[in-house]
Amino acid sequence: MSSRKELIRLFQELTELLILDEGGPQSFRVRAYENATDSIKSSRDDLSEMTVSKLTKISGIGKSSATKIREYFDTGMITRLAELREKYPSEFVALGRIPGLGPKTLLRLRDELGVENLDGLKAAIAGEKIRALKGMGAKSEEKIAKAIERIGSKQDRKPIGDALPLAEDLCEEIAELPDVVQVQYAGSLRRFRETIADIDIVVASDNPAPIMEYFVGMSRVSEVLNNGETKSSVVTHVGIQVDLRVVKPGEYGAALLYFTGSKTHNIKLRQRALDQGCTLNEYGLVELESQKTLASKSEEDIYKALGLPWISPEMREDLGEVEAAANAKLPKLLEVKDLKGDLHVHSEYSGDAKSPIAEVVHRAKELGYSYIGITDHAIDLRINGVSVEDHAKIAQELVSLRSENPELLILHGCELNIGKDGQLDYDPDERAKFDYCLGSIHSHFDLDSKTQTKRLIAAMEDPCVRILGHMLARSIGKRPPIECDIDEVLKAAIANNVAIEVNSGLSRLDAPDDVLRRACELGNVFSVNSDAHHADHLSGIRFGVLQSHRGWIPADRVINSWPVDKFSRWLSQGAE
Repeated sequence: MSSRKELIRLFQELTELLILDEGGPQSFRVRAYENATDSIKSSRDDLSEMTVSKLTKISGIGKSSATKIREYFDTGMITRLAELREKYPSEFVALGRIPGLGPKTLLRLRDELGVENLDGLKAAIAGEKIRALKGMGAKSEEKIAKAIERIGSKQDRKPIGDALPLAEDLCEEIAELPDVVQVQYAGSLRRFRETIADIDIVVASDNPAPIMEYFVGMSRVSEVLNNGETKSSVVTHVGIQVDLRVVKPGEYGAALLYFTGSKTHNIKLRQRALDQGCTLNEYGLVELESQKTLASKSEEDIYKALGLPWISPEMREDLGEVEAAANAKLPKLLEVKDLKGDLHVHSEYSGDAKSPIAEVVHRAKELGYSYIGITDHAIDLRINGVSVEDHAKIAQELVSLRSENPELLILHGCELNIGKDGQLDYDPDERAKFDYCLGSIHSHFDLDSKTQTKRLIAAMEDPCVRILGHMLARSIGKRPPIECDIDEVLKAAIANNVAIEVNSGLSRLDAPDDVLRRACELGNVFSVNSDAHHADHLSGIRFGVLQSHRGWIPADRVINSWPVDKFSRWLSQGAE
C-alpha cells in the first residue's frame, strides 16, 4: 500500500479517536485534522520529501498536522495516535456505534461506571446504574437497552464499512510482495454481507515464509494470535481480526471458493460433485475413481467442471443460486460498466458535502456517464438543507455547465426529506421546478410500522418523487432499518412509477438485500446511486453494484443502466 494511503488511514483514525477524546466533533483540533486529511487526499505533491515548513504552506495543513505527517515519514508512526489507541481500546470505541452513545456519554460511562466494553455496558444496564447518573434517568437507560436489543447479535460483528476498506488495503499491500502470485479477501466479506466476524485473506504463493513474516509485522497489527507456516491470525488496531492463508498457486481457485463460502453453498457444490463421482474440497475438484484433479486453479474452472456457470460471490448464500445456475436461470447481473449515470449526488451546496458542481460534472465525464443528477439536500434537513434561493443559484450554475458539456445530460434534482406524516419540502410549485426528486427519510426512525408505511406511500404519491432514497434509513452497525410493511411500500412504488434506490454508501447499502429480492419478485425498477458527498466518491457506486448482486437484480431493471433516451422517456412519464 502506498505511504500516502497509509497516512490518510492513520489521520482518519486519529480524527475518530480525537472526537472521542474531545467529547465531540466540534473542537478546533478535530476540524484541523479533518482538513488535513482532505488536503493529504487532494495534494499531488510528494509529501514525504517536504519539510514541516513546506507542508504548512499546503492549504488545510497546520503546524501540528505537518509535524505529524513528518513524524510518520521519518519514523513510520504517529506518537499521538499511539497514545490515543492505548487510551481508547477498540472494544470501547466500538460502543460509539450504539445509537444514543455519543462521545460525552461514553466518557461518562467509563469514568463514572467503569464501562469498557459491551459486556460492561450490559452489566451497567442490568444493575440499573446508568439511570443513576446525573442527567440520564430511566428513559435514557431504556433507550440504550433497546438500541442494543435492536442491533442484536450484529453488535459482535464488524460493519462492512469498517471491514471492506481495511481488507482492500491489506490485499493491495500484500500484493506488492515479490512472492505473491494472487491475493483476495474471502469469507462473508467477499459475499458482501453487511457485517463480518473477521477478515479472511487467501494468497497464492510457493514461498509463504516471507509473506507470513511481513503480515504479522505490519504497522496496523496490535496483536498476533497465531503465526504458522501457511496460516496466521492477527488483530488490528481497530479491533478486527484478520486470518491469512497461503496456498499453492495451483490450488488457489479451490481455496478461494472454499473460504468464500457460504457453508451451505459449498455443501450444495460438494453434493453436486459427489453426484458426478467427484469430491470437492479446498484443494480442488477430484475424480474419485482416478484421483485425478479436474479443476483447482480458478473458481471458474471448478464451476465449469461441475456443469455450472460461475456464480457471483455475493449470491452464494444457498438461496437457490445453484439450482438457478444449473437451469440457466441466473439473472444477468449489473456491472459497473453498465451504468450510464448517477442519480443521487451532492455538491458543496449541501452542508455536509465538499465538491463544487463543476468538479462533480468533470468526474462524471471521467467515468464515462451519459447523465448525472445533482441532488442536494432539501431545506428541512437540519444543518445541511438548501434554501429555495440557493437551489435557484444551482439552476443558474447548471445552465452554464450544460452549455460547456453538451455531451452530458446534467439534471437538477433534489433529495427531499420525508416528514413524519409523509410531507415533503417546499411547496408543490417549487418541487415541480426540479427535473426529478428523491424522497428520503432522515428523521423519526422509531415510528411504528403502520405509520412508517403510510409515511412512505404518501411521499411516493407526490408526482415529483421518482426515486425512493435509502428506503429503510438504516445505518449499518449503528441504526437498524425502520419498520414498515415492505410489500405495501414496494407495491406503492410500482403504482406510482417510483424506482427503489440501491444506495452505495457502505454505511447504508439500503435497501437491504432481502428487500431487493422481494422487489425483484414484485416487478419494481431500481436506481443504483453513489449518494456521493465528494466528487471522488462517485466511484463508490461499485458497492451499490455488489449490493444489487445480493438482491438478484437483473441489469435491465436498473434505470440508470438505460441509454439516455430510454431513461429520459421514463423520467418524463411521472406517476402513471
